[in-house]
Amino acid sequence: MTKFRFLTAGESHGQGLNVIIEGLPANLDINENYIENDMSRRQKGYGSGGRMKIEKDRAEIKSGVRHGKTLGSPISLWIENKDWKNWTVPMSVEEVDPSEDIKVQTRVVPGHADFAGSLKYNHKDSRNVLERASARETAARVAAASICRKFLSELGIEIKSRVKSVGWESSEINDIESIEWGFVEKSEVRASNQEEDLKFKKVIDKVKKERTTIGGVFQVIAFGVPLGLGSHTQWDKKIDGKIAQSMISINAVKGVEIGSGFDNTKKYGNQVQDVIEPNKDDIRNFSHLTNHSGGIEGGMSNGNSIVVNVAIKPIATMTRPLPSVDILSGEVVEASYNRSDICQVSRACPVGEAMLALTIAEEILEKFGGDSLQEIKRNFTSYLKTFKEYGNQK
Repeated sequence: MTKFRFLTAGESHGQGLNVIIEGLPANLDINENYIENDMSRRQKGYGSGGRMKIEKDRAEIKSGVRHGKTLGSPISLWIENKDWKNWTVPMSVEEVDPSEDIKVQTRVVPGHADFAGSLKYNHKDSRNVLERASARETAARVAAASICRKFLSELGIEIKSRVKSVGWESSEINDIESIEWGFVEKSEVRASNQEEDLKFKKVIDKVKKERTTIGGVFQVIAFGVPLGLGSHTQWDKKIDGKIAQSMISINAVKGVEIGSGFDNTKKYGNQVQDVIEPNKDDIRNFSHLTNHSGGIEGGMSNGNSIVVNVAIKPIATMTRPLPSVDILSGEVVEASYNRSDICQVSRACPVGEAMLALTIAEEILEKFGGDSLQEIKRNFTSYLKTFKEYGNQK
């Protein structure tokens, strides 16, 4: 069995994005329409910028799939950038005539990757950094993850997301069982109900008038995850650590919380711990009365839903730019402006789902590894049966 991994390549205004996924089993049903349905969710969102009016993301499967089924070999995907036609000279791979306008950018944006990246890599044009640092790259992640989501669905694992807050307005729903997921998918701000939908949009409208940006918190939940993914034995084997790293890698994300992590700090210990009781109806033979831990204890999944809350800051690029500097002249200037969202919280939800799917898929493959989907399913089913041995011993 090949270890699971994925790589992406490509720039925001380049020809497109490449994706390579390695380590997925053979005989998984997949097609381009399935991937496109998942990718289209990333492009929706109240407060989105003009780029989404240009792009209609579709991933072409170039290898690793034959007659609608994975081969067990590396899968490669190609996502065309429709906006490339407007950037053929500035983003040319070949050298261009010095007289051409290549859209050199030296005015950096506070809060963006272009300042640190330009100095780190000794670039005299910050476009060399911002093109790859752009959230456009997340389209490739969602494409890769869509295949992982299909794999996870074969094992009964499902991943959903919603917006918990936009700016100063927050959801009052804490019980995930009461979330109307059908409404969330229809909502432009991925709100849990009509009241929240209106509140979140009102914030975004206000922020847009003030020519700035706003962030918030989104929640990603994995249902049906089996007990035992991850390990307590080493720091780098803990699944919550891997999830946190995957989420913090998303553009503009600055905070990750598992379960009720931050709220738990305000309560007594006897109000926080998830009490366990015998339960013959649960596949584990036991169940928890609550899920404050977010489905993870000691670096391992405990069989409850994995709940992750992710804080994403306001986008750095604004229609009313902040004061900044020119990295070549050293002069104080106004920060440059490129197209951007007013609020990207709802659009970040599918990206969060993607990163959770990629992380869980890697853990599943490591624990139940096999070369074919059928082999992994047998291993998975056999493992779950062992739980019934507990709680029945005299």
